[in-house]
Amino acid sequence: MAISKLDFEIARLGEGRIASPLKGIDFFEADDRVVFHADWHRIKTSIDAGKPVPTLEKAGPREKIYFDPAKLKCGIVTCGGLCPGLNNVIRAIVLSLHHNYGVRTIFGFPFGYEGLSPRYGHAPLMLTPEVVERIHEQGGTILGSSRGNQDIGEMVDTLERMNIGALFTIGGDGTLRGASALCAEIRRRELKIAVVGIPKTIDNDIASIQRSFGFATACAEAGTAISSAHVEAQGARNGVGLVKLMGRESGFVAAYACLANSDVNFCLIPEVPFGLDPLFKALEARLARRGHAVVVVAEGAGQELLARTGEKDASGNERLQDIGIFLKERINAHFKQKGVELNLKYIDPSYTIRSVPADAYDAAFCLLLGQNAVHAALAGCTDMVVGYWGSEYTHVPIAMATAQRKKIDPRGRIWNSVLTATGQPREMTI
Repeated sequence: MAISKLDFEIARLGEGRIASPLKGIDFFEADDRVVFHADWHRIKTSIDAGKPVPTLEKAGPREKIYFDPAKLKCGIVTCGGLCPGLNNVIRAIVLSLHHNYGVRTIFGFPFGYEGLSPRYGHAPLMLTPEVVERIHEQGGTILGSSRGNQDIGEMVDTLERMNIGALFTIGGDGTLRGASALCAEIRRRELKIAVVGIPKTIDNDIASIQRSFGFATACAEAGTAISSAHVEAQGARNGVGLVKLMGRESGFVAAYACLANSDVNFCLIPEVPFGLDPLFKALEARLARRGHAVVVVAEGAGQELLARTGEKDASGNERLQDIGIFLKERINAHFKQKGVELNLKYIDPSYTIRSVPADAYDAAFCLLLGQNAVHAALAGCTDMVVGYWGSEYTHVPIAMATAQRKKIDPRGRIWNSVLTATGQPREMTI
């Protein structure tokens, strides 16, 4: 990861002076750390240069906490696109606040950051263990979600007016940037409000965090679409199954779905450019050899082949052209021009995948992320996101999490494994 400066210092509202109500557990100290670099050569380089080895603070309960739980009021927002596990995280936060710390006032703000802006008139939802009892069985979020920026001053006004001491922001890169902007205004006003993020993005593209929730479920659900595409491809002469998956700038879902499913013959991701002619040539060879093929493409792949839209979505991201429809039309046109019969079936399961409940692996992950977010907030940590690194839950400054997009290295092990699994040519740009 090529972040120029690794600074994992966590901001705090103040020193913890209140004894935690948690009993019979192991508490974590600020010097409980996780080494950032996994390989010895990078660690040795830091040591030889007399520099500190980059480490992340471990997440978990602290023996002394900052907030008095009896007086604390909390808020939760879910922002951005839907993702498996949103309700699981909401539930984990509410249950941990209520049962572990005795916090009794927890508000869910509807439709993301809109819920903090009075101009929309959204009434906060009081969250209790009874309200969230079964929500983990449902997809989506009981709070609703939205994209786009809101007035930072208005949102902090709401937090101050409602005497909110801790805000939990569940979302991806844009949500975390918004959370950090809230922290800046909170600091400017010299308020004591903790803001803690929980990493939600199907694309798994948040820096300094190995895995975000929803990713595992998305990969598993993508397998259903890939299997269907394979069946359709096998069932026709020169059959091609084309599946478009999520991944604006990072192809993790497409790559891992392909690794989990040996039926894929071509995987196209944003990090690895490809040309149409090399793709067509490779596809022709595959059909001549086996009579069918499965192609998986991430939504952000091949954008260099398409005209820029010049438009932005509500989150400020460039609005992409539809690479799936583009490939469907161009592949069909190519084989028609050559006089070769082709039977192509196109599957886009994006919204189906986004809306399903979390699988067992993600559900457990969401629970632990939510619990660790609560521990962090009660300890007075702020402007941070709960992460996962080296099989440990960690505290990551939002500035580090949003410093850049996490992407697949075209020369790295993951992509080499994909090439081995699919059998596709390493270079398809000539």
